Amino acid sequence: MKYRSNIEEILSLDIDFMGFIFHKMSSRYIDKLPEGIDFGNVKKVGVFVNSSEREILLKIEEFGLDFLQLHGGESVGFCSNLKEKGHKIIKVFSVDDNFDFAKCKEYLDVSDMFLFDAKGVNPGGNGVIFNWQKLDEYNLQKPFLLSGGIGINHVSAVKNFYHPGCIGIDVNSGFEDSPGKKNDKLLKRFLEEINK
Repeated sequence: MKYRSNIEEILSLDIDFMGFIFHKMSSRYIDKLPEGIDFGNVKKVGVFVNSSEREILLKIEEFGLDFLQLHGGESVGFCSNLKEKGHKIIKVFSVDDNFDFAKCKEYLDVSDMFLFDAKGVNPGGNGVIFNWQKLDEYNLQKPFLLSGGIGINHVSAVKNFYHPGCIGIDVNSGFEDSPGKKNDKLLKRFLEEINK
């Protein structure tokens, strides 16, 4: 999210998290959060890709972030340092048909949840979906968010998907009119249809 009016539109919907991307190479990059927005119970998530700990801590303070979504090659030690400072971590893994979920094991103690995204050219926001049947191989005791190219045409797929570890879905490019600007009407329709 980037724009005040759009942020407020999306906050009026039934959502739990709202993401802000701090990866400077992203077209969704945000530098300053518009002041005076009431987020209510919606958690602010900072999305980072191989940022320094100092940069992350500055953004936490400036934005009042509730969660850190780490999209790069952050080490277990790096995540541990942030977790020990009291911050909540969402560690992201890019999944394709060859992904080995054993990679997730070392992050169990330093993450609050995982996010499984489709492997693509960019760290995220590629607009592609991965084979969700691959998640049948995931049996660790850590909840996760399902991500990767989910759009309005995936309503039935989302409703039919089940995994005991999945606690929610992450949507992005599939609901954008332009980078960082979400289509609130389309997203509202999607939420209504999956909750029927």
